[in-house]
Amino acid sequence: MADPRWLRTAYAYEGLRETPGPRHNATILGWLTKLRAWWRDDETPWCGVFVAHCMQEAGLPYPRLYMRAKAWSDYGALLRPDRLAPGAILVFNRAGGGHVGFYVGEDAGHYYVLGGNQSNAVNVMKLGKSRLVASRWPRGEPVVGKPVHMKGGMVSTNEA
Repeated sequence: MADPRWLRTAYAYEGLRETPGPRHNATILGWLTKLRAWWRDDETPWCGVFVAHCMQEAGLPYPRLYMRAKAWSDYGALLRPDRLAPGAILVFNRAGGGHVGFYVGEDAGHYYVLGGNQSNAVNVMKLGKSRLVASRWPRGEPVVGKPVHMKGGMVSTNEA
């Protein structure tokens, strides 16, 4: 079963990191330019930018306020947590705001999320299921796949 095209795009950036100090990662700056963001740095939370970039590359729409993680809570169509498939857009609460990324799997208490701005990088981290605000799927796209059970990995508590 093939991953959806937006998730394949996301995986292509796994390992990309912010540039420490006064310089900024050119790839992230390119996303900001293409998405017409008003800021030009990789220090401002960019999880929503990453998800919007992946959707844009897949030829799909994204929310007007894509940079706000919780703006993704109303995106597309509801996908029930018991029906998740790789590529589902998951929105979480976090101290000081929200976080958004792509579902790649789960265990009993956590979702494995491929996202940007997770420890200042694109990677897969575990986020507590109790933090989930919304699970969404792009409207009009077929849901291919089913929940994926995984083990191990680092648990994230704050993605800022």
